[in-house]
Amino acid sequence: MKKAVIFDLDGTLADTLESISYCSNKALADFGFSAIEKQRYRRFVGNGAKMQVIRALRAAGDQENPLSMEPDEDGFATRPMHFQDVYNRYMEYFEKGCMYKVAPYEGILELLAELKEKKIVTAVFSNKPHANAVDVVETLFGKGCFSLIQGQEEGLAIKPAPDGVYAILKKLDLEKEEILYVGDSCVDMDTGKTAGVQTIGVLWGFRDREELLEHGADALIEKPLDLLSCL
Repeated sequence: MKKAVIFDLDGTLADTLESISYCSNKALADFGFSAIEKQRYRRFVGNGAKMQVIRALRAAGDQENPLSMEPDEDGFATRPMHFQDVYNRYMEYFEKGCMYKVAPYEGILELLAELKEKKIVTAVFSNKPHANAVDVVETLFGKGCFSLIQGQEEGLAIKPAPDGVYAILKKLDLEKEEILYVGDSCVDMDTGKTAGVQTIGVLWGFRDREELLEHGADALIEKPLDLLSCL
């Protein structure tokens, strides 16, 4: 029996696509770019807010800044010209709108109740900015529902780096073998594999079965309560 479960947030615990696309499109519009269809944001999220804005700007047709940098997660050695302005505006909108039409996925509340009954420790690890991650989790599930919430913070490498998983393990005094890591994207599967923990892919989130399997999911589940059989 595992002692703990670490959950991704966006696309795993909660459907946040509406809030992400709403705030992103408002920021794009402020600088003259057309809105992007909501479902396309499924492919933009996962690597943090900055990378999400970069992908949205590329999809919207922004030109690349010729100044070179280290290649990003998509292999580009440049950034869109309007990145900093749009990112700053997005963060302003998201600070107020991070809960816009956000809801837990069907079955998540029941799963969390079952885990609590079994005395399984639960934590959240998200690439969403830390304050926003805490806001979303505590608004949806209440304070104290999870033993630990870890979002994106300065000094902590974002997923797929394993640093956040290691930080959670240390804070909760757990070993790798004692946890499940649960997420919906290749970023989550890569995070779990790099951290050396058993990794479960969920099929109700933002990405598909093929992506999760290609990135080494140890198991796939179709409904939240299916996780109980993996413990």
